[in-house]
Amino acid sequence: MSAIFQALQSGTRLKILFLLSQKEMCVCELECALGVSQSAISHSLRTLRQPGLVRVRKQGRFMVYYLADDHVKTLVDLCNKHVTECIA
Repeated sequence: MSAIFQALQSGTRLKILFLLSQKEMCVCELECALGVSQSAISHSLRTLRQPGLVRVRKQGRFMVYYLADDHVKTLVDLCNKHVTECIA
């Protein structure tokens, strides 16, 4: 569990997880959506892949990233709901 929470310590990585909870994306799409360099996106994705939060598959010439399973989507959704309720 500590590896998962360590991976979630970055705002960029949390934003990536949120975007991937909406749809599968390649690095260039994430780069465009976040306004962060390709190297920063790639590093963040590698960090998210290590504890098994994100997976990747090759689609044509692109590597497409997606959430590993429904547990990760639930985690992202619950965190988002918690933040939304705390603000209101």
